[in-house]
Amino acid sequence: MMGRTLNEVMSTLPEERRERIDARFQELKDEVEGLGELRRMVGKAQADVASALRIKQPSVSKIEKQADLYLSTLRAYVEAVGGQLDLVVRLPSHPPLHLRHLGDVSSAGPSQVAKRGTRTASGTNGKKASART
Repeated sequence: MMGRTLNEVMSTLPEERRERIDARFQELKDEVEGLGELRRMVGKAQADVASALRIKQPSVSKIEKQADLYLSTLRAYVEAVGGQLDLVVRLPSHPPLHLRHLGDVSSAGPSQVAKRGTRTASGTNGKKASART
């Protein structure tokens, strides 16, 4: 007896269920597990990111392994791979709110931002965020 393909199984489901499955698949497809995966998606090497941030490649590796980063470090990293970081707050009974300038460090250059993000401080100044992107 031969097994059925995914397409065969999907074709037997009601249309509404297929639409929900397709929507969830798209959500999962649009997620990345970490900064390294994000970098690979855009076809950049750690050396490319290091050059853009004006730091050494091992520092990029360290940033990618961290679970807790300063927003300024995350913003600099995302911009180094060619992206733009948007911070959105979702509150009950409110439309999504976009936070502006959080994590911007206008007086520090990219290398200072990246170096600051590689330390682990126990206290926060409101600028740390989980690296889950």
